[in-house]
Amino acid sequence: MRSWPARAVVSLSMVPLTAALVAASASAHPDARTCAKADLLFCEDFQAMPVGGASSLRWGIDTRHGTLTVERAGRRGQKVLRVHTEGNGRAFLKVDDFAAPGNSFYGRVRLRVAAFPAAPDWAHYTLVEATGDGPEIVRPLGGQYAPPPHGGAAYWGVGADGGPTGDWTNWRTTAPSVAGRWTCVEWHLDAGDNRVSLWFDGVAKPELTVSTREHGGNPVDFVFPRFDTVKLGWQLYQADPDPSGYDVWLDDIALSSRRVGC
Repeated sequence: MRSWPARAVVSLSMVPLTAALVAASASAHPDARTCAKADLLFCEDFQAMPVGGASSLRWGIDTRHGTLTVERAGRRGQKVLRVHTEGNGRAFLKVDDFAAPGNSFYGRVRLRVAAFPAAPDWAHYTLVEATGDGPEIVRPLGGQYAPPPHGGAAYWGVGADGGPTGDWTNWRTTAPSVAGRWTCVEWHLDAGDNRVSLWFDGVAKPELTVSTREHGGNPVDFVFPRFDTVKLGWQLYQADPDPSGYDVWLDDIALSSRRVGC
């Protein structure tokens, strides 16, 4: 290997190029230290947690036929939360005593799903759920498997249950749920018109937006509860699904009164 002199001369013409390369590298590998950022209502990047069974004094766990563990399975070996369920089980990280100014908030999570359901027909799933004082269970991130001739694939969608609008998922074939890759998902719950909006990798998906009068349920108003709990993880609602087990990896969770970004 060639040994370079200690006082190597650097051409000034190289400086702008070097700066550009550093900027490009920073853009390609954004700062994942979510909890180092100020003004967040909640954050968790799992970096300070030990590997193994997940537990924290800052958040709770809601599971049925499921587990939560911290693993080194993220980008560049970072720690992430692995969510595992069997059948139509559930496993969630649960943020309790949550309060957002004006009952409106943004969320952000990086996630990877090993596989989405391919059976039974219309199987649907939730990854983010918000509840509180009011009947509606709001699901800003979930989806549904639509059998042929409706696409024959799983698609992202906003959904709800428990309130007067009924049980529904506003999925679209323009938003396929793609397994096996990391995706940054953002959402906004705006109490001004009970609007739920989504972004994937920084790109808005307006076709998934729902609001007071525009949603996928019964022809009555969709109205937010007074939010006090937010859950992130996985739940499937149909028995005997294919595949029979599900794995989801979550990282860089943030809830904020302002958009956090990817």
